Amino acid sequence: MATFALIHGGGGTSWTWRPLETCLRGRGHRTVAVDLPLDDPDAGLIDHADHVVADVLKNVGHLDGLVVVGHSWGGFVAPVVCHRTRAELLVLLAGMVPTPGEAPADWWEATGFGMVDIDDPIAQFMHDVPADLAAEALRHGRDHAEKALVEPWPLDRWPDVPTRYLLCRDDRWFPPEFVRPMVRERLGVEPDEIGGSHSVMLSRPEELADRLIGYL
Repeated sequence: MATFALIHGGGGTSWTWRPLETCLRGRGHRTVAVDLPLDDPDAGLIDHADHVVADVLKNVGHLDGLVVVGHSWGGFVAPVVCHRTRAELLVLLAGMVPTPGEAPADWWEATGFGMVDIDDPIAQFMHDVPADLAAEALRHGRDHAEKALVEPWPLDRWPDVPTRYLLCRDDRWFPPEFVRPMVRERLGVEPDEIGGSHSVMLSRPEELADRLIGYL
């Protein structure tokens, strides 16, 4: 049995992971989905990571055997969590891949990210999510305080933990043609692929659970 620490992206909440948690728990695994302190103006990246660690300790009682999953902006937090725990695996799900000293706000230009001009957030992030579920996801959205966006990523190197990257082939926010070279350059690995939008945990939770368990 593994413990999956699930870290949402910018503007998100732990609610995003509920369908995936149901699938993982149904297969006999533990999950800890964390609400990052996004709207706390005093919380930096280390504070976000410590929040995850505290939640895991509160719910599980130890830090052994963790599978840390970071989605989107959560890619800036997940490696810091691995550095502060005894994680066995790090999975970036359509995640941002930071480099030492890089602030999240600088990542976009540094990676050559080209903004996709889609006004409708559902069409951009959740085009394959059932309409009622997508509407509920928007209601759970949150603002993001500035500190964790502008302070440098605190690690001086990538954590010494096996790392997998899972891109979403139908992602309109981080399209595959952008993600593949970014991951090769920054992680030195070939990304794995799954069908679905940027919100694949809502649109294909069963398939995503199978992929995550397959990494164990």
